[in-house]
Amino acid sequence: MHDLLLTNARLLDPGSGLDQRGDIAFAGGKVAAIGGGLDRAQAKSVRDVGGAYVVPGLIDMHAHVYRDATALSVDADLLLRRSGTTTALDVGSAGAGNIAGLFSLVQPVTTCRLLGLVNIGHGGIFETWPGCHMPEVEDLRLLNVKACAASVRKHRPFTVGIKVRIGRSSSGTAGAAPLHMAIRAAEMAADSDHPFVPVMVHLGGELPPRLEEIVDPLRPGDILTHCCSAKDNSVVAPDGKLRDAARRAKERGVVFDIGHGMGSFGFDACARMMDQGLVPDVISSDVHVGCVDGPAYDVLVTMSKFLFLGMSLPEIVRRATTTAAKAMGWPELGVLKQGGIGDAAVLEIADRRVTLTDSMGATRVAGRHLVCRGTVAGGRWIEADPSPLPPA
Repeated sequence: MHDLLLTNARLLDPGSGLDQRGDIAFAGGKVAAIGGGLDRAQAKSVRDVGGAYVVPGLIDMHAHVYRDATALSVDADLLLRRSGTTTALDVGSAGAGNIAGLFSLVQPVTTCRLLGLVNIGHGGIFETWPGCHMPEVEDLRLLNVKACAASVRKHRPFTVGIKVRIGRSSSGTAGAAPLHMAIRAAEMAADSDHPFVPVMVHLGGELPPRLEEIVDPLRPGDILTHCCSAKDNSVVAPDGKLRDAARRAKERGVVFDIGHGMGSFGFDACARMMDQGLVPDVISSDVHVGCVDGPAYDVLVTMSKFLFLGMSLPEIVRRATTTAAKAMGWPELGVLKQGGIGDAAVLEIADRRVTLTDSMGATRVAGRHLVCRGTVAGGRWIEADPSPLPPA
């Protein structure tokens, strides 16, 4: 007997090549069956999704969801209802000194799956929003390489790597030194079961240090977030051309992540980057209290911006499912397959004029956008509460 059956669906999983009309059933928190004409009588609950897309549960690979413990974090279940996000990676809200509570205190009362990157700064991002700026990595006394590595090992599999913010507003006069410490901690955290531990580096928009000092040390599999920033220290130079360091990084396998946020995504910068052949690997929101009600909202709104920019829906979904899962070292996520994890998002492309806003305040009027019509998390149906995008 199936717990839940979704019928009349457009099943779309770019990672496995699945693109067909049919049904999908869930039982015991897993995908129980995929196909056409599944037996309705064998399901406790049946929902006709009316031809909507059923895709793997979305992964927001850049979020701040350590709610009630860090001032900038939001409730991951809000994101789940809005956008179909069934897995949220908290990227450095906490460091070795306080990461444990994300899993022992917040996860037990949260439906969305929570994973984490441990901040190389021992206390993580502890500033209030808006209000007091508190040192994170600009004072190297706040960094402990051994403790960071030990924390990653202790909280596996939920800790998947290390986060460091580099830029004038984050690392101050320490420059890129915290990045090198984060890479060293990642090397120390590796073992035979986890031979590579990724570092995600926040590309600060203000000099110093230069982009080259941030990008050149990154290893294949490390993650550069805020890759479509339109600020001074961006992947795209003032003349509109890609910086050589960015192109070299992409060629050697550095993962380029959107990380929209309040100040790190520009329509023009993104379009110029993609026009020159550098297409981001992962679409993520960098959602926090400063942008959860705009301009970022959630990962689905960020995906809608790429729909506006001309990326195909399968490639958009790939960048918020399969690619993100592999970058985190959780390949079992982001797929629809029999026996796999029972997470899915039910999405529609709504033909409605809306205003999309980037982090620089630039707006675009889109004639269509993605809307969540419901989410399946661990085989259980959750009603949608879509993001309130303003009409055009």
